[in-house]
Amino acid sequence: MQARKLIGSGLLAVGLMLAGCGGSVLGETQVADLSVREDELPDCSGQDYEYEYYSDATKTTLVGTRGCSCGVWVRWGTITSYYNYSSGGCFAQ
Repeated sequence: MQARKLIGSGLLAVGLMLAGCGGSVLGETQVADLSVREDELPDCSGQDYEYEYYSDATKTTLVGTRGCSCGVWVRWGTITSYYNYSSGGCFAQ
């Protein structure tokens, strides 16, 4: 009889945990770490643009780059609020 009560209590505790007790706080969001994703890059053939990111508003220290150079993706460093954008055209060889 005592064993049955003990097992019943254990199942109740497991049921409560599965129902959400002890889980993450509601409203808390998780941001995916995109730096480790291995999705296929979209085709950027025919596009030529670049974002150069700087450490501060003086734009003297380059800290990262993102862009596409006629089908070749360029990506390194950090993205910041301080950047220069440039674009051009791709020419057939």
